[in-house]
Amino acid sequence: MASMRYEIRVDGLLTSEARAAFVDMRITQAPPQTVIDGEVLDESHLLGIIAQLRALGIAVVSVHPVPSRSDRPIRTRETTRRSD
Repeated sequence: MASMRYEIRVDGLLTSEARAAFVDMRITQAPPQTVIDGEVLDESHLLGIIAQLRALGIAVVSVHPVPSRSDRPIRTRETTRRSD
């Protein structure tokens, strides 16, 4: 697994102690949840983040990879030519 961006949703709002544990990630309050997102190096890094959340007593709601711009499908508008 190469470095990938992840979005982790947790219950409630993070304390300043919890925020300090994730300074390298973006933290967004979306009451009644908090969204933590950022680059995850590999599977063990992701599992470490989840373990750290659990150790802080924070309930993880969901964990989702966020596709990078290069992974997203390119939408094009097809045009058709009429032959008259």
